Amino acid sequence: MYEDLLLYIVVGFVAQMVDGAVGMAYGVTSTSFLLSIGLPPATASACVHAAETVTTGVSGLAHWKLGNVDRRLISRLAVPGMIGGAIGAYALASLPGDLLKPYISGYLLLLGMFIVYKAAHKKHSFVDDPPTNVAPLGFVGGLVDAVGGGGWGPIVTSTLLGQGTAPRYAIGSVNLAEFFVTLTISATFLFTVGLELWPIITGLLIGGVAAAPLAAWSAKNLPPKVLMILVGCVVMALSLRTILKAADWWI
Repeated sequence: MYEDLLLYIVVGFVAQMVDGAVGMAYGVTSTSFLLSIGLPPATASACVHAAETVTTGVSGLAHWKLGNVDRRLISRLAVPGMIGGAIGAYALASLPGDLLKPYISGYLLLLGMFIVYKAAHKKHSFVDDPPTNVAPLGFVGGLVDAVGGGGWGPIVTSTLLGQGTAPRYAIGSVNLAEFFVTLTISATFLFTVGLELWPIITGLLIGGVAAAPLAAWSAKNLPPKVLMILVGCVVMALSLRTILKAADWWI
């Protein structure tokens, strides 16, 4: 039992380090692990979001204190994200969410390639351009995050970066807004499939909380170009993995 708890703590720590530093992949990393040990998609997503309710709160607060948050983005992302997340969590109770992943991953693969290209070829300093279509982006991010057990960061952070938002503000703002989205998703799961397997939730939570301040510090101090390239590579790797798994399923 204690060995399993330690494993969940390590998974939560690694997932939050990636998520807090580059603004994505906590849900994808944790959910992929839980699915690999046999949990149903809805149960895995419910466990991850229950843990994320605390870890995203700690991470968002750390980003806020370090000055990584653009206040103008929070409500524009959080409110539509909460609506999309509630709809997605309710739908996952009866729909096969895995069928949506290959289509989303195709979009993310192209977006990840664009981000790496932009980081590698931009010769001047990064400019914090005002993002557009923020509310629809938040809605889609929340919907996909609930259905797929992860996806808020890859979709929202990547799109904001692609539009020219400075990396530290995109990552910090998305992390803080994610707290409100995750809280809504968890509450929806509580009333639909219920929340079980508390040792898993506890392990993910402990590891995530321990990593959150260190990850926020990394987001503030790493060079913007490095963050952009890291984000693009993470997006491409996760997208390719999902697409290849889907291809094997169809074959």
